Amino acid sequence: MSAKASLRRHFRPLRQSLLAGVEAAIVAQARRHIPALLPAGRVLGLYWPLPGEVDLRELEMLLPGRLALPAIVPARAGGDLGPRLVFRPWRGGDPLEPDSCRIPAPLAGAGELPAQALGLLLVPALACDGAGIRLGYGGGWYDRLRADPAWAQVPALAVLPRGCRVERLPRDPWDVPLQGWLDEEGLGNPS
Repeated sequence: MSAKASLRRHFRPLRQSLLAGVEAAIVAQARRHIPALLPAGRVLGLYWPLPGEVDLRELEMLLPGRLALPAIVPARAGGDLGPRLVFRPWRGGDPLEPDSCRIPAPLAGAGELPAQALGLLLVPALACDGAGIRLGYGGGWYDRLRADPAWAQVPALAVLPRGCRVERLPRDPWDVPLQGWLDEEGLGNPS
């Protein structure tokens, strides 16, 4: 088993147990900080919360009409792009459909937003280190998205409990560091 796979096995239940006591505090920190971080006219890239992830969908009340959710879309027929992560506009109550990973996502007809439309990405994380390296589920979707120079310009923050922040995680050549994290203590930046 790889080091990252072993860490995922460790952090998934740890994050779940920690969230029971700190999720409300993380949401409160998001409500306090995120609106000020989002440039005027830009959209916040959120995520649909899976079990064990912080549910930040209530940010819609503070940022009406300024949220987007990710969707994993299949490769285009005849195109050179394989499956990829895209962001689509979202408002609470909009119809959703399972994406290629079976996660609720806005309908394809909502259209894909270009990187320039987004001002900040909030990314769920199992763990994050002091350099901004994120441990996710292993699909590499956010790293591939952020390897694109346009998407690399969009700041991204990991969302996780403080107890899932560590000094150092294994880093692969394709890992793209995040600009910081959001936890129950507020915002943090890589050293």
